Amino acid sequence: MCPGCVQKEYPSRGHTCLENGSFLLNYVGCAKCNQRDFVLINNKMIEEEDGEEIITYDHVCKNCHHVIARHEYTFSVVDDYQEYTMLCLLCGKAEDSISILPDDPRQMAPLF
Repeated sequence: MCPGCVQKEYPSRGHTCLENGSFLLNYVGCAKCNQRDFVLINNKMIEEEDGEEIITYDHVCKNCHHVIARHEYTFSVVDDYQEYTMLCLLCGKAEDSISILPDDPRQMAPLF
């Protein structure tokens, strides 16, 4: 992973968890070849472990294949919620939780 390739290391992305793609607004260019071009995805792996799906891949420079960052995305179902996390030097860090029920109990207004 290369902090010289990004504007900000692990930027906070709120609830935006990417399982694929790159956050190009945070990419300043390759610190190795000094080019700012597309970022490729290499070594993508999908694993399932104890009901949790883990997707990992490398962001690499299109021109010199320098590894910019390692991306990790997880998905799991805990109780009645889908849980998502993302951790990546380039794309940032984020967490999200969405109810699998038609009406999210956390969003319900109290009656009294």
